[in-house]
Amino acid sequence: MEDQTVSMTIQILHSLTHMSASEWDSQLPDAQPFLRHAFLSTLEDSGSVAVRRGWQPAHRLLRDTQGKLLAAMPAYVKNHSRGEYVFDWAWADACQRAGIPYYPKLLAAVPFSPVAGARLLARDAADAGRLLDGLALRVAGEGLSGLHVNFTDAFADGVIAGREGWLERLGCQFHWFNRGYRDFQDFLDALASRKRKQMRKEREQVAGQGIDFDWREGEQLSEVEWDFVYACYANTYAVREQRPYLTRAFFSLLAERMPEAIRVVLARQSGRPVAMAFFLRDGECLYGRYWGCLADFDRLHFETCFYQGLDLAISLGLQRFDAGAQGEHKLIRGFEPVLTRSWHYLRHPGLRAAVADFLVQERVGVLAYAEEARKALPYRQG
Repeated sequence: MEDQTVSMTIQILHSLTHMSASEWDSQLPDAQPFLRHAFLSTLEDSGSVAVRRGWQPAHRLLRDTQGKLLAAMPAYVKNHSRGEYVFDWAWADACQRAGIPYYPKLLAAVPFSPVAGARLLARDAADAGRLLDGLALRVAGEGLSGLHVNFTDAFADGVIAGREGWLERLGCQFHWFNRGYRDFQDFLDALASRKRKQMRKEREQVAGQGIDFDWREGEQLSEVEWDFVYACYANTYAVREQRPYLTRAFFSLLAERMPEAIRVVLARQSGRPVAMAFFLRDGECLYGRYWGCLADFDRLHFETCFYQGLDLAISLGLQRFDAGAQGEHKLIRGFEPVLTRSWHYLRHPGLRAAVADFLVQERVGVLAYAEEARKALPYRQG
């Protein structure tokens, strides 16, 4: 691999506060909220992403000799694999047993967000390739075991595919697609009779518990209401005896910096809030991110996270609803299997060979799983 960046400079940016939002955002290919300077800087400024939490911001910038930004990558030095959703724990364990250091590693991703999107931020594929090749050459010198690029878009896939040393990994998520539905009933009419009845029954069960819903945009929530949102969010981790990834400050800061992208639905019983779901949106897609409930209610999770989101997506004319990782419970509610990709550059040749063999076998399983899932969709045949 030749270093084609000798006439250019690769910089490491340890905080997005040292870069203007306009310069960073100028490289973004679309309006997806997760790559915006406002979102990534909020993760840092709120303390959700920090060295003490095992996420050291180390964004990479490629500039020409005049200092013009040509390409960028949101990147983090990691000493663990939590919060990534492309699971490499087995790789790290194998390295530990073999006496091969796996951490630290460099991760190009959006922290805590299993959402596919831009990872190589560039207007020109050649510049993106120069940044990527430059980083691969510098892995050893920076004491890193490798470079991982998670949940890529088609642009990054095209740049990385075929480059020496890179391994592709497939995953499967479940997304809902809007096929011109006029309302929720129109969507129900597209389902097989049994599935249609099941969804109606679930919605009736929630309504029968005296629960109604209140949608808010980011600027419409008070700090007291954000306290409630955070309490619900944190409780989903507390019940598993885990620490939440995000801090309380994240929600207030994000509401200040990009309120137009935020949607929150509050579930109320007799006027008292009991649950919430937090979403982000752009012009094409609704992204379900966080949910929480402070008491147990039958079927409330499905209503708050999925059916309320479907209602909103249809009313806004959005084309897709990405409700996050994991899936079978989404499948039977009309969410379709979608393949995701990540790419891995591993410095140790033995580790790279072992992982390559594993990924060949895993790929077969993922493709078979997605095909079987598609057969189980609840839509009427024909």
